[in-house]
Amino acid sequence: MTVGGLMSATLLAVMPLAATADGQAPFAVEKGWAPPVGDEPHGRFLIDRLEYAAGDDEDSVNLEFKGWYGGDYNRIWIEGEAEDVVSGGSGGAIENLDLLYGRLISPYWSVQAGVGYQLEYGPGPDPDRGYAVLGLQGLAPYWFEVDTNLRLSEDGDAWADFEAEYDFLLTQRLVLQPRFGTMVAFDEVEEFGVGQGINNVKLGLRLRYEIKREFAPYVGVSWNKKLGDTADMAEAEGEDTGDFRVLAGVRMWF
Repeated sequence: MTVGGLMSATLLAVMPLAATADGQAPFAVEKGWAPPVGDEPHGRFLIDRLEYAAGDDEDSVNLEFKGWYGGDYNRIWIEGEAEDVVSGGSGGAIENLDLLYGRLISPYWSVQAGVGYQLEYGPGPDPDRGYAVLGLQGLAPYWFEVDTNLRLSEDGDAWADFEAEYDFLLTQRLVLQPRFGTMVAFDEVEEFGVGQGINNVKLGLRLRYEIKREFAPYVGVSWNKKLGDTADMAEAEGEDTGDFRVLAGVRMWF
């Protein structure tokens, strides 16, 4: 078998049945992941989650986005996650707002480095912090999208986060997306309610209908469970350590 034939066989072996006709990973293009073909500047902005989340005690509006500009090998990224409580309480958080330089290190993987900002707001003090971030994101075999980061704050606090998701193409328009996330803190940061060790486990399941590829409403559920010292700190404040929510939102890209 030739080298080219061996590479093609290897690629086919790890591609799911949901791969598109042109051999690309499903949804890889709008997420910024496709095999490099050059370094002509171009860009994209993806709102991955804009949703209303209804829980037992409070409701919130959640936002997650990422955008990039550059060539296939070198890019500037902006990424962020935020939550605003709209019922049953007040306040919210900018969980992360990152400005990153990304360098492609293999056909579906990019290493990133940059700076970020975090803020919690509501009744009482509004803690915030800046941090440096080093991350790795891309598509694992079978097209699991992986995003992991190591962050170091201006005060010397360090933590790492990990997120993975997968798109099951049920039909040409109907997509089921499970998600998993967790965070590990190397230091206790009381003002952010963060204990040392594994902080939480986040699970989500969203079913979206792509009216067109660029616009897809969805419904779903999410569950967030605090663990270890972080759970103990939440209980001491009279807060629940588990949170189940029903979701409705839209995903779109430009």
